[in-house]
Parts: sequence; C-alpha cells; structure tokens
Amino acid sequence: MFSTHTTMQLRRLSIVCLLSAALAGCASDVPRTTLLDLGPVRTQATTATTLPAISLADVQAPAWLDSQMMFYRLDYANDLQPRAYSASRWSMPPAQLFAQRLKASLSRAGGTVIAASDGAINLPTLRLDIDEFSQRFDSASKNHGEVAVRASLFDGRVLRAQKMFVHKVPSSSADAQGGAAALAAASDAVIADMSTWLATLPPKR
Repeated sequence: MFSTHTTMQLRRLSIVCLLSAALAGCASDVPRTTLLDLGPVRTQATTATTLPAISLADVQAPAWLDSQMMFYRLDYANDLQPRAYSASRWSMPPAQLFAQRLKASLSRAGGTVIAASDGAINLPTLRLDIDEFSQRFDSASKNHGEVAVRASLFDGRVLRAQKMFVHKVPSSSADAQGGAAALAAASDAVIADMSTWLATLPPKR
C-alpha cells in the first residue's frame, strides 16, 4: 500500500497531467493565423525615360495602419470604422510591404533606390505617406482593394514636386485572400504611375 505522502504526490501528478492535456486540447482548437504579403513582383514599372537615382525615406502610415493587422471597411454599413480580420495578418506592416515592393519594382525598371538611412548625399529624397491601404466592401458581395499614397520629392529641404496616387482594384473574393491580391494589384498600379511621374520630372538644378 502507498503511504499518505506517496498518494498525495500521485494525485498531484494526475492533476498536472490532466491540466496539461486540457491546455493542449485548447491550444489545438485555436485557429491558426494566416500570414499574407503582396506576393512576388511579376511586372516591372515601364517608363519613357530613365528613372533618377533616389533616396527613399521610411514610408509613413497613420497609426491605425501601423501594425500587421489586415483591415477592411464595410462602406455600405459604416465606412468610418476600419475592421480587422481575426485569422489573417500581413507578414509586416503595410508601409514596409509597400516600400519593399517599390524598391523591387524601381530596381527592375533600371532605377537606383538607396535608403535615406544610408546617408547618401546629392540625391533627391522621396517621402511617401500611405493614406489608405485596405479592402473596401461596396456591398456584401462586391469589394475592392484601395491604395492611396502621397509622394513628395525633396532636394534637401526644398520640395521639388508632390503628387497623390490612388488606385482601386476589384477583388476576386470577399475574404482576406481576395483582399490581399487586390491590394497587391493596386500597389503595382500606384508604383507604375509613380515611376512614370519620377521619370518625367525635370532634373535637379
């Protein structure tokens, strides 16, 4: 027969095992988070003239976009409320995704892009502010990805040019996957227009 002390130890061990099994079961019931990005760059920006070498500052975004959450808006219900998908996330914040996409696209088009943090001198600095980067539902079945970016080109502290770029691309499905694909296409369209704009600006005096 077991002693009283041994019996208590066995009971405690059984409780620990039961708790561990219960927690493991609960963990398996938690839905896994799907990480999404903008996918590979399949097209390159085409321009009529040569792209200038630029210094790219950190892309800025409003506080509500400064995270990995994937946002959508129900424009038909309340377009003032950004909502986030519960089981889908961006692999990095949208500002970083867009900056990565821009650098890859401009490089493929023959441009030279250097991070402003590298301290390059005598290069114009491109500053980007993302105003919108979300999936927008016009109805329960119809939605699109919308990207709005304000671009400002500086020579030192002097503003040389500024322009707003906005593109909307219909989504193929009413979910996070469809939204990510539409936002990738909208980003590419914005980048293509931005590349043409940069290439046609007069050179630094």
